[in-house]
Amino acid sequence: KELLTAFANSSLRLAGCLIQSSRPVMLCQNCYHQFGEVVQHFENIENTTKTNRCAQSLLMSDRLQMVALVNNFFNDTWIKANCANCLNKKNEGLSAGTVMFLALYNQSMACFKQNLQEGNLLSSNYSVVCKNCNATYKNLSSHYSEMQKNGQHEESGEQFHLCIDIEDAMNITQRLWSTTFNCSVPCTDTVPVIAVSLFIFFLPLVFYLSTFLHSKQKKRVLILGK
Repeated sequence: KELLTAFANSSLRLAGCLIQSSRPVMLCQNCYHQFGEVVQHFENIENTTKTNRCAQSLLMSDRLQMVALVNNFFNDTWIKANCANCLNKKNEGLSAGTVMFLALYNQSMACFKQNLQEGNLLSSNYSVVCKNCNATYKNLSSHYSEMQKNGQHEESGEQFHLCIDIEDAMNITQRLWSTTFNCSVPCTDTVPVIAVSLFIFFLPLVFYLSTFLHSKQKKRVLILGK
């Protein structure tokens, strides 16, 4: 009875946390403590059933097996959310990369809000936001890309997903930046690309011009020689 009550109470806390953290999505960062409690209490039930026939009834007394069913639901939800990819190796807290991302995300949101308030902007003109928040947004985007890159290496080439918290936060930021504010991050490769393109474009003209001048000079020398 005590095992069942402990599992039920921890499941109730986790279910409440998941629902309350569903929008904006903060499942992994808000609920990892509660998820750990559910895992621990279910393990206690499993370990006890090995030596106690009474405890075995909690898992195998009927076709429905409600305790196992609820536990599987939480595990499946946690896996689909990829929460492990944003926690430390012991799943006891957020990873350093996740903490950094959330800090940069909060900085970006604060910058957007501050410049929207101070600028008293029209809905069609967000140039102040684009200008003043460009560096903050680029830092966030770069860190997100770095986290994806590092995770991809750890997954040995398989498709990698960051936890749903980070993916949702980045999607929100990108929509605001690109769609709502209509900002564009200047590409550092633009100048070299333009320079190379112009060089290739003018190269034939330079070649024909030099050939023409050379042939004209040669013709002039021949005339003088006569």
